[in-house]
Amino acid sequence: MLNLKKKNSFDHNCFEDGIAFVMGTLLNAFSLTILSSLGLITGQLAGCAILLSYTTGWSFGFIYFAINMPMYWFAYKQFGKRFLIKTIICVTLVSILGNLVPYFIEFSMLNPWLGVVLFGVISSNGLLMVIRHGASLGGIGILALYIQDKTGFKMGNVQLIFDFFLFLVAFLYLPFDKVLFSLLGAQIINILLAINHRKDRYIAM
Repeated sequence: MLNLKKKNSFDHNCFEDGIAFVMGTLLNAFSLTILSSLGLITGQLAGCAILLSYTTGWSFGFIYFAINMPMYWFAYKQFGKRFLIKTIICVTLVSILGNLVPYFIEFSMLNPWLGVVLFGVISSNGLLMVIRHGASLGGIGILALYIQDKTGFKMGNVQLIFDFFLFLVAFLYLPFDKVLFSLLGAQIINILLAINHRKDRYIAM
């Protein structure tokens, strides 16, 4: 198990964590509102929840919360109770805010090229806020880390396989151009996270 329990002088306090979780999840909920207004999806479990909301009519928040529940066991086994509690808080906030934000924002016109860039920038920054406070937004990454730890199969490969099948299924339900825009948005997030999330540059938890 990776040890995220040990406290050090760089730890954020509960108030700082709370502010980061609210702002980070709000940014992610807003970015998902941009995405859904364009009829697009993204990768990982968030994309799976959006696609299911399109095809079933169920709310994104309910689906996202439900499909993340099995990941909590892996989160506990891989990172411990502290990380698990923080992650449950963040997933719950995204699930609630993801349903609420669309009631307060409506886009009468949004160019998809600008939309996917805004989605990638806003979503990655929200995710960074959460990660840097020792939490996550759930998702397949937790399972991927667990598989890597137990079998040696690379985390990135697990996520790539999941996204490959997710976008393959998306082609059955969404227009071709929307899937391509969705892929672009997902890649923007990956690039920005790769640039900005460096453990050797930021160690506060």
